[in-house]
Amino acid sequence: MIQGYFGDEGQLFFEVELITSDGLNLPVEIMLDTGFTGFMAINKQDLDVLD
Repeated sequence: MIQGYFGDEGQLFFEVELITSDGLNLPVEIMLDTGFTGFMAINKQDLDVLD
C-alpha cells in the first residue's frame, strides 16, 4: 500500500524510489497528477544522476 499526504492546496504527495543504472535506490517525493498522459516529468539534474 502507498501512503501519502495532502498538501496545502489539496495535492496528493507520496514517495517512490527511482533506481539508478548501477542499482542505487533514490527515494523521492512526488505529486500525483490526475491528468497523466503517459509521460513522467523529472528534473534534468535528477535524470543525469540516474544515468
